[in-house]
Amino acid sequence: MIAIGADHGGYKLKELIKGYLDKNSVEYIDVGTFSEDSIDYPQIAMDVANRVSIGDCEKGILCCGTGVGMSIVANKIKGIRAALVGDCFTAKATREHNDSNVLCLGGRVIGEELALMIVDIWLSTEFIGKHHVNRLNQIKEIEEKFK
Repeated sequence: MIAIGADHGGYKLKELIKGYLDKNSVEYIDVGTFSEDSIDYPQIAMDVANRVSIGDCEKGILCCGTGVGMSIVANKIKGIRAALVGDCFTAKATREHNDSNVLCLGGRVIGEELALMIVDIWLSTEFIGKHHVNRLNQIKEIEEKFK
């Protein structure tokens, strides 16, 4: 299950991604927003990230104008490795090397076709493990140290 959310700047992109998820029979929960009316993004980002953190959802997707604000908030939640992605190489690398569990996209930064390619790559790419596990363990240690 994927948790998906957006603010007003990412609303159209979120709706586009939901169409992709529906077409590909990927289950998701939409935590909002549900219009282009201006809202603050932190609660949406926290809701998606928390659902991933506690295991209610396997992964999350967040959209705002640039993706930056959403990624900042999501990465405040323990266990979240949110990646702001704007290209296909990074979409693949962040899953393979960082085991990212929240994808952040900028609705005002990338085009629709590229966004869907990124989502497709990110959802279909697996973490490769190996020496990257040690690095993830170091991230966990940092989270524990500064909680």
